Amino acid sequence: MTGEAVVLELPIAQLASRAAAFAIDVAVQAAALVLFMLALSVSGVTDEALFAALALSFFVLVRVGYSVLFETLSRGRTLGKMALGLRVVRDDGGPIRFRQALTRALAGAIVDFGPVLAWSAVALFVSLFSPRSKRVGDYLAGTVVIRERAARTVAPNIAMPPALAGWAAQLDLTGLSDELALMARQYLARYAELSDRAREPLGHQLAQDVAVRIGTPPPWGVPPWAYLQAVLAERRRRAGGYAGTPGWTPVTQQPLAPPATPSAAAPGELPAATPSAAPLPAAPGEPTPPRGFAPPS
Repeated sequence: MTGEAVVLELPIAQLASRAAAFAIDVAVQAAALVLFMLALSVSGVTDEALFAALALSFFVLVRVGYSVLFETLSRGRTLGKMALGLRVVRDDGGPIRFRQALTRALAGAIVDFGPVLAWSAVALFVSLFSPRSKRVGDYLAGTVVIRERAARTVAPNIAMPPALAGWAAQLDLTGLSDELALMARQYLARYAELSDRAREPLGHQLAQDVAVRIGTPPPWGVPPWAYLQAVLAERRRRAGGYAGTPGWTPVTQQPLAPPATPSAAAPGELPAATPSAAPLPAAPGEPTPPRGFAPPS
């Protein structure tokens, strides 16, 4: 959840991509073992027991230490995962640490794939029946593998109604939760798709919920969509993602106009719609609206 109340969700890596990444890692490990065996052969070691001990030690080091080293230093990526755009993260989305990397590597070497990859069927069947494609090591470590290379989603542009810029700058938004801001943003993004029967009651309800959280009701004559736009745009500006944006100029003395029709909206902008119901009534004891503010005609 970002400061603009936008949920960023990366897709779970499926079995095919994980298998391809694993194949790359196995190839790297096999190459390292072959090079070590060649170096050990030309080193002149004649004691068979010493030769076997060194070979077994290096095998364990490569089999377990490879994953632990790369996943700890690169925050969840081995060479194979880097090539496929995968990453291991905790179930809560945070980066893994040495403990999770070691647990995954030990479970992979003992349970999931076996010492010589003879038990790979365990990881295969567990991943197939897991809703998040987890193997035994992921369950024990509390991790999941995600795909980092996902299509970029552009968040809807929530513009500040010019007549409300000065009013919104004085709001106390500390009580506005990320969840409620996300609901308001989704409502504005789908405004044109909602039916009249559902659009207006939902907008009024969201506006009332936001007013309770921030302690400031909408000014007289302001429709719910404009009130929510002003609150979200000001929230974004304070988070540092709105001020300084090209084309953003706060104007406080211009009348409020409803959004353009959906057909006139530019590509990538928020689908706008003209409100069809009456604006929110003024709260009891509410002061006179800001000078220059006028409800939409």
